[in-house]
Amino acid sequence: MEMIMGVEQNKLERAKKRVDEIKGFYVHLSIYIVINAFVLVNIYLNTDRFWQWPHFVTLFGWGIGLALHASKTFGFNPLFGKKWEERQIQKYIDEDKKKMDKFK
Repeated sequence: MEMIMGVEQNKLERAKKRVDEIKGFYVHLSIYIVINAFVLVNIYLNTDRFWQWPHFVTLFGWGIGLALHASKTFGFNPLFGKKWEERQIQKYIDEDKKKMDKFK
């Protein structure tokens, strides 16, 4: 009975951690939108030349960070995803088999 309760407790802790990660991402996204909207509106109202690269550096730089945060939170990684991991594991298993076959 205690084992079942321990497993359920572990599931609950993982679920809470996952919810906290998702919540953290959405807080990050909200702050990104509010701050960048404020900055861009301020630039638009106080300058005649709005469409210049320096005005958007923060937006793009922070956007890259936000995209990486989303990738980590939602498990999307096109470069090093599950299929890549499986291929790499299989590659090293095959290499080890070849090395072991030399000694047979």
